[in-house]
Parts: sequence; structure tokens; C-alpha cells
Amino acid sequence: MPQQEAADRLGIGIARVGLLIANGHLEPVKVPVGGPFVTTASVEAERAWRDNARRPAKLGRVLKDIVRWF
Repeated sequence: MPQQEAADRLGIGIARVGLLIANGHLEPVKVPVGGPFVTTASVEAERAWRDNARRPAKLGRVLKDIVRWF
């Protein structure tokens, strides 16, 4: 699915989709024609995680993502 549609489904901005891809939470797909895409399965998995994760899990994920950038 296009990254913009993924952003709409997740209720986030397109820049956040890029961060989720960079951190390995969404899986990019290369297609010969069109814009950037991500797999539908990874978007649905992210959506389910966001719906079910508790605050400590979300905080832990943010901290892990920050550490990956250093």
C-alpha cells in the first residue's frame, strides 16, 4: 500500500511512516512504478500493536528506537 495510505490508516503523518520504516516497524516494498509503498501486513501489525500495547511497552519501544539511532 502507498505510504500515504499507511499514514492515514495509522492516524499519523507521512514523516512518521518514514521513521517506522527506518526503525524496522514497517516493511518497505519496491515497485517499478509509483511512489513508496509498505506491506499491508506490516501496517496491520503496527496498527494492532498500537491498539493493544500498554504504556510501558510503548515507552520501551521509543527508548529502543532512540538507542538504535546512536
